Amino acid sequence: MKNISIIILAAGKGKRMNSSKAKVLHNICGKPMVLYVLDSAKKVTQNIIAVVGHQSSEVKKTIEKKYPDVLFAIQKDQLGTGHAVQCAMPYVGNDIESVVVLCGDVPLISSQKISDLVYLHKKENNDVTVMAVEQENPYGYGRIVLDNDGYIEKIVEEADATEDEKKITIVNSGIYCISCHMIEDVLNELTDENVQKEFYLTDIVPIGIGKNFKIGVMLNQDAQDVLGINTIEQLERIEALIQEKH
Repeated sequence: MKNISIIILAAGKGKRMNSSKAKVLHNICGKPMVLYVLDSAKKVTQNIIAVVGHQSSEVKKTIEKKYPDVLFAIQKDQLGTGHAVQCAMPYVGNDIESVVVLCGDVPLISSQKISDLVYLHKKENNDVTVMAVEQENPYGYGRIVLDNDGYIEKIVEEADATEDEKKITIVNSGIYCISCHMIEDVLNELTDENVQKEFYLTDIVPIGIGKNFKIGVMLNQDAQDVLGINTIEQLERIEALIQEKH
């Protein structure tokens, strides 16, 4: 896919890992988790930008050892996912039509699911397509709020969700396909008016709706695909899943 770029968010500290090591450098079956994401991304496109911040030189070194052609954007201050994408956009080529945003701590995402997302995005002529998944226990995930017609209305982060919104089981995977013309229009309108005081990428949905952009959702049937890692327990769970597959 020549006209697609993939942005991998890999700047976070991972405070809940209780470790001084950057979160994406934690090993799963002897391999840093960020390399699992890169392996899948590389099967989709060669145009990859990794956003690095905490321990950026170590993260860069780890990635470059295997993939020397990856570009790097530095996010000096971790001001949220929206800010991370802002840091990456200057590295996106003029010939790129859409970007896929992946998280460096979601190692089970497959190249097939990334390709499916891009395919649906193009087929439906969406401006942004959000990969959603149903989680029995949605704690910690942003909830996808649908309107009465089943269209996406907004994505609410756990910290900002009302009690009713917390009961929603369709959640945001943190994976998006976004048309470049939309990104340029909405990124600068993000604000940090929320509990975390961060610029959330999820806010491009309500901003996009307000500007009449077309918002689509791809419901991924396999919740395991988008399991994120925030704690050592979650890392161990994913390691067990990978060992089962092999």
